[in-house]
Order: sequence, then structure tokens, then C-alpha cells
Amino acid sequence: MSKKRIAIFISGRGSNMEAIVRQVQDGILKDVCEIALVFSNKPQAKGLEIAKKFGLPVAAIPSKGKSREAFEREVLELLQPYRIDYVVLAGFMRILSPLFIRAYKNRIINIHPADTRLFQGVGGYEWAFENKLPSTKITVHFVDEGVDTGPIIAQREVDLCGADTLEEVERRGLAAEHEFYSQALRKVLTE
Repeated sequence: MSKKRIAIFISGRGSNMEAIVRQVQDGILKDVCEIALVFSNKPQAKGLEIAKKFGLPVAAIPSKGKSREAFEREVLELLQPYRIDYVVLAGFMRILSPLFIRAYKNRIINIHPADTRLFQGVGGYEWAFENKLPSTKITVHFVDEGVDTGPIIAQREVDLCGADTLEEVERRGLAAEHEFYSQALRKVLTE
């Protein structure tokens, strides 16, 4: 089986990206995929520096001040020579348009900090905390033309009992995300 080529899209610190990189280098994704590119819509994203330290190719195209389609045309052009099999969203804080989604139909994967059947959009951990949920679910899903409405690949429950601050909810959630995302990616990339 040949390794799949993935591009990881980030907008910030890249903690999920870093967890995936570690699994690609030395863990459950080692024989499954290679990271062809780490991309950000924010040239100052801390995650790009982390990716560079791992020796990965990085690129950034600022999205600010551009229409979604104009920005995405630039991104699609950038991706062309990398021959990407899957786009993995890891804290990429932009909604993708049908233009981009159709170019990588059923090949864009996202992680969402809630059960996507109950909560979509930004603020999944805040939602869980404000509603005093005893647990929440992390969802890995394919991206479709809605917001967090694509087919669910896998979910992982996160126990929130005793988490009395938003920071604690986020800490527990991110710890689960960092382990779970690579497991879900392995499932998709080996099917």
C-alpha cells in the first residue's frame, strides 16, 4: 500500500498538527501517510514554526481582506504540485467554500470539539462548559458544504465530571483530540 500524501491546514498554534506529525514520524501513521505540506492562512501562525522544526514543507497565503473564492483559488493553485490525497484540517479557522470542497470531495477531514449532531461552529468547549455537560464528544468528520455537517468518521467521548473551569474542559478535550485524531485518520487512510 502506498502512503497517502496529506496537507495539514492550520490557523494557530498547531497542537493537533504537532500530534499528527509525531504519529507520522514514529507512531500509528508512520506506514500510512506522509505530510506533503503544512499550510496556514495566517503567515504568523505559531504552528508553521513548529512544522519547520520538524523539517516539513510549509506555506502560507494570507486570507485577510480577500474573498473566500479568491483566497481558495490561490490555495488550490499552491496545492497542485504537491499531489495531495487528503486535506487534514487541524485548527484551520476558515469555512471552506464549495469551490474548494468540490476540488477535494470526500478527501477533507476535520476535527470538531463537540458532537456535530448537537453543536456546529466555533466554541464547542465553551458550549459544553456553559451547559454543564457531564461529558462531550470529539468528532472527526468529512467536510461537506455545510458547517460541521459532513459524514462522521469517528467520535470519542470526553469525561467532563469535575471540570469546573473552561480551561480544564479545553485541557481534557485537547488531550483527547491529540490522541484520537491520528487514530481516526488511520481508519480513513487504510480503508
